[in-house]
Amino acid sequence: MDVFEKLPGALLPWYRENRRDLPWRHTREPYRIWLSEIMLQQTRVEAVKGYYARFLEALPTVEALANCEDDALHKLWEGLGYYSRVRNLKKAAGILMERCGGRFPETYEEVLALPGIGAYTAGAVCSIAFDLPTPAVDGNVLRLAARLTEDPTPVDQPALREAVRQRLAAVYPAQAGDFTQALMELGATLCGPNRKPECGYCPCREFCGGALHGTAENFPVKSEKKPRKTEEMTVFVLSCDGKYALRKRPDHGLLASLWQFPNVPGKLEPADALAAAEKMGLRPRELLCQVERSHIFTHIRWEMRGLYLEVAEPGGDFRWMTAGEIEKEAALPTAFRQFWEEREHV
Repeated sequence: MDVFEKLPGALLPWYRENRRDLPWRHTREPYRIWLSEIMLQQTRVEAVKGYYARFLEALPTVEALANCEDDALHKLWEGLGYYSRVRNLKKAAGILMERCGGRFPETYEEVLALPGIGAYTAGAVCSIAFDLPTPAVDGNVLRLAARLTEDPTPVDQPALREAVRQRLAAVYPAQAGDFTQALMELGATLCGPNRKPECGYCPCREFCGGALHGTAENFPVKSEKKPRKTEEMTVFVLSCDGKYALRKRPDHGLLASLWQFPNVPGKLEPADALAAAEKMGLRPRELLCQVERSHIFTHIRWEMRGLYLEVAEPGGDFRWMTAGEIEKEAALPTAFRQFWEEREHV
């Protein structure tokens, strides 16, 4: 018997007894499943819970999402990062309204065709919402498969992901949604990342190669990562009479269409920073504080010098907003929000 064939019998009873009580596990409604899966990409479960509840309270349907203004949408997503996810959510919602009257498609191919949905998300939505035998193969599932079979193939190879997907599809039980979530649950807990695998408690310990041979910690094998590119910048937190200068980023590229504090490439010394502020059409009054911060994206690391500068009048090509307006209206990505939160100590 293929070791994968033993998974449903081991995982389903274990999952029913040990699954975490998560809000998106109380529904089979595809919109809610889709939203949870998009939010959970690159984001911890505990961080997602609050966002998930607030998002659904504000936008409970596909129609509400499709009609939401971009600034309000970004504000709901503020702090979750990877903002292309929420832009694609809205784009897909618009397509669903236009083509399906807001109804979510019930085939893997139709779901996969929506913006921002790849094989993993399509598999998760179709299996959990519709009990289709469509595996959702992510890093957690690849880790399970590598330890189960002691496979030395680097897990970032696309061919391996497809091979695991096909092997799982061949053994999917009728309870497809529970099986998908059982795989996710085991890969996030007992066999989770960045921790010692708890093989003694694992429902697969009697047939898992890694558990039987004591090799689980050797897997998965990963290809060597390329070093991140580092970019330096100076961020200006400009204030005048209780208002702060913001501007929107371009509508394409990194952090597209989000609000930011004015910034320039390179780490400027105070004298050069004051000169740069004057070129922005401002009259600097007082340099209040300087802080050093960093932010890591997937492929880029920003090294940032934040300068808190009081100016004589709210000039320049900016929108000047009060603290209340910023908190209510302006979605600041984490890279810039850290400077906003730091202002309380200036």
